[in-house]
Amino acid sequence: MHRAVISETTAAPRGSHRAPGGVVTVLVPAHNESAGITETLISLNNQTKRPDRVIVVADNCTDDTEELALAQGVEVLRTVGNRDKKAGALNFALGQLLPGADPEDLVLVQDADSQLAPDFIENATNNLLKDELLGAVGGVFSGGPGGGFVGHLQRNEYARYARDVKRLHGRCLVVTGTAALFRIKTLRDVVAARLNGTLPPGNGEGGVYDTSVLTEDNELSFALLTLGYRIASPSNCTLVTEVMPTWRELWAQRLRWKRGAVENCVQYGWTKVTRAYWGRQFLSMLGVLVTLAYLGSIVFALTSGMGLNLHPFWLAVTCIFVLERIVTLRFRGWRYMLLAATMYETVIDVFLQAVHAKAYLDAALNRKKVW
Repeated sequence: MHRAVISETTAAPRGSHRAPGGVVTVLVPAHNESAGITETLISLNNQTKRPDRVIVVADNCTDDTEELALAQGVEVLRTVGNRDKKAGALNFALGQLLPGADPEDLVLVQDADSQLAPDFIENATNNLLKDELLGAVGGVFSGGPGGGFVGHLQRNEYARYARDVKRLHGRCLVVTGTAALFRIKTLRDVVAARLNGTLPPGNGEGGVYDTSVLTEDNELSFALLTLGYRIASPSNCTLVTEVMPTWRELWAQRLRWKRGAVENCVQYGWTKVTRAYWGRQFLSMLGVLVTLAYLGSIVFALTSGMGLNLHPFWLAVTCIFVLERIVTLRFRGWRYMLLAATMYETVIDVFLQAVHAKAYLDAALNRKKVW
């Protein structure tokens, strides 16, 4: 059983405006986020459309996250005994919020290590209010500073993601948990569907987020699509999020993302919603096999004395890959594009393929999940 209390020193909600379509409440789940919580809350305070309430959901914090949040004049909701990580903390907060809210009110869920662009809430609200079937509006993120070489590679990766989303006019596969805006009535639909069996039961108590999965944002995206909603990440809803500072932490993050995505597909089965996701999983597995064959053939050629021979066909294929690396990095400028032509990013491509292979193996063998 999970319990939570509102901190006795909770600050009063800041005076603000009532946004078109309803009150905008921001939930910021935070577990020992003292390093970035202040910057995150400042970005909320600087919004062109300020939220009516900001609630930091302090989950098992042992640092001064709560004190830093209160110093910024926001509310703090403290969980006690939560063992379901971010999803459990959000379920508790939403359990407090949903019953008394107007159906047209809006909820923004934002990670504590991310900073919104000043017009994020304004743009996300406008996008959501224009389309009744839009179930959620997510953000398009770029990588924050730091992390050395591995951080640099992630910033390139995020820049390519932003380009893809822009080319698709905001169409996305997942509404990222980094920042996403929902209507209250949409989240209530999810709760009802979990209780009546239309959706996976999640925590079995009508929680919005499924606490049994590794990627709760991916699962919620599946849930919204299954209920007939659309999801989007408009290019004018941008934010900056932290990058993993080490290869070890990047491995752990991506292993969780990948295995979670695979298991979400298994959870929902083969449906008209999940077909595209299964297709991506198939392509990912194919990519792992091609990478293994490619690297294996090079090792065999070098160790067997056959040596490497260049063929026009494979040179042409390589040129296509090089061109793809250059063009897809145009958001970062010409210096980064020129550098990409050296194919130095192959290191993270191979790294991620290894992560994918490990995720598939862990899921197939039902190994213990690690957050």
